Amino acid sequence: MASRGRRGGAPAREDEPRCDERAEQQAPAPPSPILPPPPPVDYGVFMQGQVQAMQTQAHTQATLQAQLEAQVRPIK
Repeated sequence: MASRGRRGGAPAREDEPRCDERAEQQAPAPPSPILPPPPPVDYGVFMQGQVQAMQTQAHTQATLQAQLEAQVRPIK
């Protein structure tokens, strides 16, 4: 290919800056402030929360499954 084309075969317009020209126009990012380290994680509390979430999910799934089965079975 002799000409510089864009994706899809459309030629680049003269009034649009090229990628390398756009990079030069961007201002450098200001330095970010230095943050203190995060507090230590209490893994016991974390695991209790995980177990509680899993139990809630299992209970919800069992309830939804029972509702679904009640809808499928004909009521006598």
